[in-house]
Amino acid sequence: TIVSTGSRGSQRTVVDAPVPVDILSAKDLNKSGQNSLDKAMGFRVPSFNTVQTPVNDATSLLDPYEIRNLGPSRALILINGKRKNASALVYTQTSPGRGETGSDISAIPADAIKRIEVLRDGASAQYGSDAIAGVINIILEDGPGTEITAGYSQYAQGDGASRDFSARTGWSLGDYGSLVLFAELSNSDATSRTRQRPDAIAFQAAHPELDVPNPVQRWGQPELESRRVGFNVKANASETLELYAFGLYSHSDGVSDFNWRNPDTTTGAYRTTSIFPGWNLRSLYPVGFSPQYGNVQNDLQLVGGLRGEITPKLRWDVSASYGRNAIDYSLKNSINASLGPASPTDFDLGRLTQTEKNANADFNYEWEVGALSKPINVAFGGEFRQETYQVRAGDSASYAVGPGAAAGLEANSNGAPGFSASQAGQWSQRSKAAYVDMEVPLGERWSIGAASRYEDFSSFGSTLDGKLSARFAITPDVALRGTVSSGFRAPTPAQLNTTSTTQGLDTRTLQIFTSGRLSPNDPLAQLLGAKPLKPEESRTASLGLTWRTDLGLSGSVDVYQIKLTDRFSQSASFAIPAGTPNPLGYTSVNYFTNDFDTTTTGVDVVGNYLRDLGAGRMTLTLAYNYNRTHVDNGSTSVATNETQRVLFEDRLPEHKGSLTGSWDIGAWSLMARMRYYGAWTDSSGNAVGDIYQRFGAMSFLDLAVGYRINEHHSLRVGADNVFDRYPDKATFQASRGLVYSRNAPYDTDGANLYAQYRLTF
Repeated sequence: TIVSTGSRGSQRTVVDAPVPVDILSAKDLNKSGQNSLDKAMGFRVPSFNTVQTPVNDATSLLDPYEIRNLGPSRALILINGKRKNASALVYTQTSPGRGETGSDISAIPADAIKRIEVLRDGASAQYGSDAIAGVINIILEDGPGTEITAGYSQYAQGDGASRDFSARTGWSLGDYGSLVLFAELSNSDATSRTRQRPDAIAFQAAHPELDVPNPVQRWGQPELESRRVGFNVKANASETLELYAFGLYSHSDGVSDFNWRNPDTTTGAYRTTSIFPGWNLRSLYPVGFSPQYGNVQNDLQLVGGLRGEITPKLRWDVSASYGRNAIDYSLKNSINASLGPASPTDFDLGRLTQTEKNANADFNYEWEVGALSKPINVAFGGEFRQETYQVRAGDSASYAVGPGAAAGLEANSNGAPGFSASQAGQWSQRSKAAYVDMEVPLGERWSIGAASRYEDFSSFGSTLDGKLSARFAITPDVALRGTVSSGFRAPTPAQLNTTSTTQGLDTRTLQIFTSGRLSPNDPLAQLLGAKPLKPEESRTASLGLTWRTDLGLSGSVDVYQIKLTDRFSQSASFAIPAGTPNPLGYTSVNYFTNDFDTTTTGVDVVGNYLRDLGAGRMTLTLAYNYNRTHVDNGSTSVATNETQRVLFEDRLPEHKGSLTGSWDIGAWSLMARMRYYGAWTDSSGNAVGDIYQRFGAMSFLDLAVGYRINEHHSLRVGADNVFDRYPDKATFQASRGLVYSRNAPYDTDGANLYAQYRLTF
């Protein structure tokens, strides 16, 4: 397969590329049985991980993803080679992303994708910020034809039903170009892997006259509805000039449960006071309440450009893009107890909006040098980017401190306080960049490359990064490749300027606690030691061996090391100093900081074997990743914050692999896949410190069978996790009713059965 990511030179195959690149075709994605792009990729790419997080604020509705376990904000997302806008979500302190940002790749319809190129190598010198761990370039379909797909899936326990419908149609505009339109609808029911909370059992025993729900709250995947549409168009204005544009729009609406409030122990909400004579929350919620957290997200990206030739050896591409991600938060079935009987039960918590504007100019020149058999490829260009982050305040009742607060009644909407007027605002950051990228063929065996990028940010200053690569062909079919590079990740306007409030349940005391995350520029944060954020910096080195044979066997082995300095994290939590105003009732506060350094080492192994078997064709694919991160050193706050070290070192498996076999014979297609995940560590946030649990290795078997009825109609049925396997139970979370960890690197809902009908013409 010809790839374009990681090299701006002449077209290359996966084996010829100077850097490791994985290719996922549309057919590969369809075989996963998953109804979102991020989950499908997690089944196929060795160093790609995504974590499903039930009942975890907004993270429940937007799963964190990462390459080489380096977090969602260190993998750059491109669509047709153009930067994808980031999501407005800043992952909370209780999520695997902890304070990071990333793009919403689940917003891209799977059937709109022609292929995905995953560059597993540092590429900031080529593409800019966020490319420390690699680049995911999603290529949209641009060919003629129509495809309509209808799918249904459900877990073996009878819940989590998902109904999916997608359509794509494309037209060839003769010699003038092409137009492709696509749309997708998805509706997923909630799952529940829940046991009744012990305190709910005790509450029922103490109040036999009441009918306490069993369970009192649900742990599992959220109820989620999504709609996605888009287009991809190319038009030839002349023999040397092409106009192109594409657009993507996604709308999703989800609901998730929060922790149950026990009337006998939640004194901050159920307290009676003379301030509100005759008012008692038991009259409204006699058996307690579990707030319902809503999330409505709209994601839009529009890109347009021109490309052509000045001469046959000098090509150019000029483009502009606009991206916007907005998330509206709501809370139902809740209360602001400090307002007493004046409190509503439903709240608008506010809106987060991330807006990006990009302008790019790229040039490619084939420089003929007499001493070389092939031309030197010289790429150069520039980019202007503006990011704007906006916080809109929620209902005043969602963050109000009412008169009852003086008597100990909790302020804010219970479960998720809204964004207050003091937290609202708008902040922007601009950057300008220039780069040069050269590839030099030194005969038939050697080729070398070099890239450099200068970028200046309005918020903190400039960076200069470089990359060197080399490839040596030992034989025509066996080659060594290696790279060394520097990289960076810029702090975002959200990380630089915003604050947030979260509530959690202490699993020891079963009391609700409220934590605040402050901006590094906040006076209180600075009093506690916060300093202005600066970019993370990286140094990456990799060495690989690639091969292919006439027997159908091909593959690669790549070892790598990534050193990251000044990594972003959240500081240790601090108590509010005595005498400091604390209107939101924070139990503790922390802030974003450039906290410590890490070294990540690992190896990727990818292998493919293709051969005839009987009357059919067999394909075997191996994908394996070993990845280990070590915290090297850090600030005083990190030295006292064991949680941050554990999260960076042990929260994801060091080993992950899959072996997939498929056999196509006549109209039938059979697939079997074994997935393996190594041991990992989970943590649970508590008011007085986190507690940990180690989970052992897990393996899963997936099976599927497809049948092509005729050239237009086909069916596919399958099951992921055929043997309905579950990990160890999360013992430290039993007090809140959770059965399996909400931070597992795999689905913990058991076997998933699916069927899919496809019509093509």
